[in-house]
Amino acid sequence: MTETKARAGEGLPQAQTAAAEAKAAMTGFLTEFNRFQDEVKSKLKHQEERLTMLNAKTMSYGRPALSARAETEAPHQKAFNAYLRTGDDDGLRGLALEGKAMSTTIAADGGYLVDPQTADRIRSMLFATSSLRSVANVVQVEASSFDVIVDRSEVGSGWATETAATTETATPIIERISIKLHELAAMPKASQRLLDDSAFDVEGWLAEKIATRFIRAEAAAFISGDGVDKPRGILDPTKVANASWTWGNIGYVPTGAASDFATTNPADCIVNLVYALGADYRANGTFVMNSKTVGAVRKMKDGDGRFLWSDGLAAGEPSRLMGYPVLVCEDMPDVGANAFPIAFGDFRAAYTVAERPDLRILRDPFSAKPNVLFYANKRVGGDITDYAAIKLLRVAVS
Repeated sequence: MTETKARAGEGLPQAQTAAAEAKAAMTGFLTEFNRFQDEVKSKLKHQEERLTMLNAKTMSYGRPALSARAETEAPHQKAFNAYLRTGDDDGLRGLALEGKAMSTTIAADGGYLVDPQTADRIRSMLFATSSLRSVANVVQVEASSFDVIVDRSEVGSGWATETAATTETATPIIERISIKLHELAAMPKASQRLLDDSAFDVEGWLAEKIATRFIRAEAAAFISGDGVDKPRGILDPTKVANASWTWGNIGYVPTGAASDFATTNPADCIVNLVYALGADYRANGTFVMNSKTVGAVRKMKDGDGRFLWSDGLAAGEPSRLMGYPVLVCEDMPDVGANAFPIAFGDFRAAYTVAERPDLRILRDPFSAKPNVLFYANKRVGGDITDYAAIKLLRVAVS
């Protein structure tokens, strides 16, 4: 009994020592952790003070990047509005345009560049209308012409054997098509009293008038322009029967009747037109016709009595003929003897519209007193760049 108590007393000092060591270690850990927290707080406070100083410096020397961009656009719009209303061009003369080589908005031949907001409004109207522009390839250039390099053939090939000599294969044909830019102009007028009225939205009115004039002129030229002081249209090249088509001409398919669609199976010519186009172009095909032709075509049915025409499923979606979208262009010819009322093709490959992004305005308060004339002009061109990508329907027996 006495030995047992003695042994229990021997282990007590060791346990107390271990507990003391653990307590000392924990105290040291807490001390170091508190020191680490103090260092982190000090560094964060120092960083916050530096950010505060930088923000104060930025506000004192200039605006942030996004605000600076807005400030560069607003003066142009304000100065342009003053020029339209009163003819005051001091603001435009001293305005520097970002990304332009010239230091002012004055063009070499007179006139001022339209502010970006109004120019974008006109451009959106041009794209939103039923013009060939909406399905064609549109490029913006700074030169007076735009060159397209066309490879209109394939590299020849053949099977080779181990011992026979390899013969020379056909060489591809490379062709350069140069699209010249032509000047498109509009000249609306307004009375000075109307311009003096602050409630009158002169920029919106001017954008709508210019866009309407440009839309009509462009749409007609892209269809039937002869290339003389205007773009060359898709109906200008020589038309030949599709069976004898060659590069530089446009192939056509007949309706089977002299002055209208055939009385029996009138839809057959539509099917023939679709499959006259190569399969690589047909996947992106679009029909182009005017409203009168649409009225005749949408009555056509296949052999099972189903209409070939189907309306778009959603608002704004184009109608479809044989599954392909239809673009209604009023400048296409009506159905008549030897006319070409319907075009079908991949117009993004077939037709290129080249234009300069700048739109210029010249104010003329003298030529039509008491009215003020606004002479607006831009440069645009267009031409066929792939003759294989378009086929036409001709109203003829063969």
